[in-house]
Amino acid sequence: MTEIEARTGPLAPSDSLVRLTHLIYALHAFSALTGLVGAAFVVTAFLTGWPSIVAVIINYVKRPDVRGSYLESHFRWQIRTFWFALLWVLVALLVWATLVGIPLALGILLITGLWVLYRIIRGWLRLVDRKPMPL
Repeated sequence: MTEIEARTGPLAPSDSLVRLTHLIYALHAFSALTGLVGAAFVVTAFLTGWPSIVAVIINYVKRPDVRGSYLESHFRWQIRTFWFALLWVLVALLVWATLVGIPLALGILLITGLWVLYRIIRGWLRLVDRKPMPL
């Protein structure tokens, strides 16, 4: 905690930034859930769906506006979810390249998809409570 935060508390974000953060979670959730109802995996729908890509772009563009508030931790949480999911999909693709690794790759994709859903749900619930995400 910085010296200023110790004296005044963390910055309170504007209502419009809170609504924007809800929208970003909704975009991520929409992309991930299309993987549940469609032929795609949750994680591949999350990474390749336009709503999730738009959400990450918004995260990067609006990141300076939330600096110092509890929303900064939500933006970090959302960005990390996207990039770590991409990393695990790349690992799964490398494993998929071997015939023996196909079941392992499918397992990686399934677990990563569940992890993405968990992170969206956990983050959104903490946002509703106006709480920051843990580091």
